[in-house]
Amino acid sequence: MRYAYALTSALLLGGTAAAFSFQPPAGAQTAQNEPGAVAAASAPRAAAPMSFADMVARLQPAVVNISTTQRVTVQQNNPFAGTPFEQFFGGPRGGGGSRTQEAQSLGSGFLISADGYVVTNNHVVSAGTASAVVESITVTLSDRREFKAKLVGHDAASDLAVLKIEGATFPFVRFGDSSQARVGDWIVAIGNPFGLSGSVSAGIVSAINRVTGGGAYDHFIQTDAAINRGNSGGPMFDLQGNVIGINSQILSPTGGNIGIGLAIPAEQAKPIVDKLMRGQSIERGYLGVGIQPVDENIAAALGLRKDRGELISRVEPGEAAAKAGIRQGDVVVSVNGKEVTPEQTLSYLVANTTPGTRIPVELLRDGKRQTVNVTVGKRPPEEQLAQFDADQDGGMPQDQPPADSAAASLGIGVTPLTPSIARSIGVDPATKGVVVTGTDPSSDAAGKGIRRGDVIVSVNRTPVATSADVARLVTQAKSAGRDQVLLFVQRRGQGIYMPVRIGD
Repeated sequence: MRYAYALTSALLLGGTAAAFSFQPPAGAQTAQNEPGAVAAASAPRAAAPMSFADMVARLQPAVVNISTTQRVTVQQNNPFAGTPFEQFFGGPRGGGGSRTQEAQSLGSGFLISADGYVVTNNHVVSAGTASAVVESITVTLSDRREFKAKLVGHDAASDLAVLKIEGATFPFVRFGDSSQARVGDWIVAIGNPFGLSGSVSAGIVSAINRVTGGGAYDHFIQTDAAINRGNSGGPMFDLQGNVIGINSQILSPTGGNIGIGLAIPAEQAKPIVDKLMRGQSIERGYLGVGIQPVDENIAAALGLRKDRGELISRVEPGEAAAKAGIRQGDVVVSVNGKEVTPEQTLSYLVANTTPGTRIPVELLRDGKRQTVNVTVGKRPPEEQLAQFDADQDGGMPQDQPPADSAAASLGIGVTPLTPSIARSIGVDPATKGVVVTGTDPSSDAAGKGIRRGDVIVSVNRTPVATSADVARLVTQAKSAGRDQVLLFVQRRGQGIYMPVRIGD
């Protein structure tokens, strides 16, 4: 299990006169729980069971236990290294060098065809560490029959994998339509928490389209049904017995169930599973940009509505966004007619677009709305993307008191960035901007992490070259009634937008 750390039916009384006397005036607003308004909605849906027992009896045979055997290489340190006894205890028995040991993992899955295709999470069947190798995968059915499984395909980004066991008459289940799931609907989860095979838990859909900050496929159904370690890869059923989700993660400070379980929606999983079954690789759309959400502070600095759109902090040369004319500082508000929101992120919308597709992208630039047409590129391997987003925090000088007061209202001191200063702080000498000479420890800028050696390229998307430029733009923002400005800050070639509060 991965961690993200983290009926009753009302009796309606009265006749025509009574009903008439409770009607509000035309156009009047009424309470959501006005007497009689909720009664019809609270009745069970057609065919809803009084018990889950019959449904579970039908579904449980299609749910399987999945275990792996892994070979892990463990480095051993010689406890006598650097002493006269080192040579006598340097061999395998003395603790030097490395050794291998066996490890196991447990999870859940479910059969989706009579001929033995099994769906589970990628993290259930993948090596736990870089030093581990998966040697075998075993699928155990509810009747205790065991089968060695072949890994047909897997996809780390969506955390999905497909296995195959040999046979022709296996019990199986089908995917349902997760787009019809509503908050408050009953669901049933079946899996193998802590190796306890065939465990059943029930709950409701707590949220849909739940985003936890985990990437382009970070879009989950949230439930309060008990989900624990070992439930990963198991199915989430609706009351018609359809698989509407694949249990994948929990949010928990303790490692155990606290009522926040997350499942991959069927509408997202099924197309990927179908491709993996056919042996096809998974291709995702890609713009080639760095993005930041438009939070309250950034929205205030730009005079925008918060939680709508995402800010472009970097444009990769030669990629789809650059070719279409998207620029650093643009705010993308919709993709192919779909609004960009915290629940429907730019990454999610683009990743789910077929590479090569030409789509309209609506954006805000300098306060003006415009549309550009983008031919979506192909998303590079995750290792390459990780390199793009490498850590920006290493090797910078520590904060010192501001050397001047040109930008004192921001709590920073700045000086023009010369080629010699640029070289000394590891910045491209062609970079234009001002370099931070120090920060006031009590300022918002210091609290946001701005420090000596950072380069401010622009203020409110206007390039700056001197401390006077910074002071002028801060003054303009204050005159416009804004209490923050948006700085574009570079550190060792990596850029990020930072909203900074203007001091008194």
